[in-house]
Amino acid sequence: MTERPGGDDVAQPSLADALVPLGLLTTLIAGSLWLFGLDALDGPVQVALLMCCAVAALIAMRNGHDFEAVRETGRGALSSVTSAVFILLAVGALIGVWNLSGTIPTLVYYGIQILSPGWYYAAAAVICGVVALSIGSSWTTAATIGVGLVGIASLIGVSPEITAGAVISGAYLGDKTSPLSETTVLTAQVVGVDVHEHIKRQVWTSLPAFVVAVAVFALLGATGPDAVGTDETDNDLARLDEVYWITPVALLPLVLLAYLSVRKVPPSLALLASTIFAGVVGAFLQPEVYAEFVAGSGNVVVESVKAVWLAMGNGFSIDTGIADVDRLLSRGGMDSMLLTIWLILGAVTFGALLEEFGLIDRLVQPMIRAARTTGRLFVTVFACGFGLNLVAGDQYIALVLPGRIFRAEFARRGLAPTNLSRLAADSATVTSPLVPWNSCGAFMGATLGVSTLLYAPYAVFCYASPALSVLYGVTGFRIEKTPVTGLEEKA
Repeated sequence: MTERPGGDDVAQPSLADALVPLGLLTTLIAGSLWLFGLDALDGPVQVALLMCCAVAALIAMRNGHDFEAVRETGRGALSSVTSAVFILLAVGALIGVWNLSGTIPTLVYYGIQILSPGWYYAAAAVICGVVALSIGSSWTTAATIGVGLVGIASLIGVSPEITAGAVISGAYLGDKTSPLSETTVLTAQVVGVDVHEHIKRQVWTSLPAFVVAVAVFALLGATGPDAVGTDETDNDLARLDEVYWITPVALLPLVLLAYLSVRKVPPSLALLASTIFAGVVGAFLQPEVYAEFVAGSGNVVVESVKAVWLAMGNGFSIDTGIADVDRLLSRGGMDSMLLTIWLILGAVTFGALLEEFGLIDRLVQPMIRAARTTGRLFVTVFACGFGLNLVAGDQYIALVLPGRIFRAEFARRGLAPTNLSRLAADSATVTSPLVPWNSCGAFMGATLGVSTLLYAPYAVFCYASPALSVLYGVTGFRIEKTPVTGLEEKA
């Protein structure tokens, strides 16, 4: 028993205390998927997470914590995702206005003419990889270039699910490796290594994993089904050209967003600035689209303001007479992100309760004691990072906790901290978009318009990178040593 500041005794959680919320989470999510299929993410999974939050809170209170401590933990969890919530809302607004103003239609129009279906998946991965490395953000990459690439896929007859997997593979190459990425910097800071030294070690898993991913996408493109016929694609292009004024000027909002991202403007502000700029540019380029969208009153200024405002809040919709084009363009709006925000709030609150009241630590410490070899220790770190993505619902929790928990253990075994920083990034950062209720998985699914469960099998980089990292630990390849500070590793 330990004493709380108020004077009451607080019991340490038992193994059963730690297992019950996780068992309930597994049961409820499996049940929701069985009953509702992919529609489970439209409410049932959110309800399951909130039920698990209630159970975790009851366990904490049974162990002696008062409700004020539970409430404070929940408050801290919600404040930790405030930035993500604003980014999601800004992305919803951006997609709606970019469709209205012609930015996404122009991107799709040029992309269809340039990219061949045979190597489309590989090209999508490479393009997103280059963009993400340049700006350091997987979310911004997916919300801009990624949305366009997935839209092109549906028009040329290649798989949107595989395309989404390629987009995410490229986006997370940059998120994990770019010096501009906040997760790259955070990983180095948590483990206590220089960020440039951390990036050098990252390359040993990131580059081979991305080469593997591109090779798989090239194979899928070469062996996939035939793309849509030229006539049908030409019809889609002609219809886009009829509805919108297709001009490079419509891509200026994309250029602005890239510039603001490189200048490290906060993502939500950069997205909103690009959204408003697109709305202004589009008012001059696409006046007929604006007028039709809001059933124009004849006042151009009023129509433009009303159209941009409506697209930001509720998304854009259009009836071109071609179903594929309508599905591509009729989406976006802040309200389209509300289910995703609900999902993230439930997942992060559950994870915070598990962390704050010692339930995660109760599970991890026996795993550390059982990991007597370097290979087993690497597997344990991976299990912890990926497991936290599953139960905590946030990549930052999954990234920070293993760094804190395993840092001393790596030092005692004479393993350089750069090994841990690389492994933590491979275990937490790149696996986060594979979990539907994780903030990253929820964001990617909502932004790309492809369910996480459908694109996850094709996010090749997100499997290859952690697999290589664990393999290095098992084989000893590229494992750096330091003087042992306390615990000699048993053979």
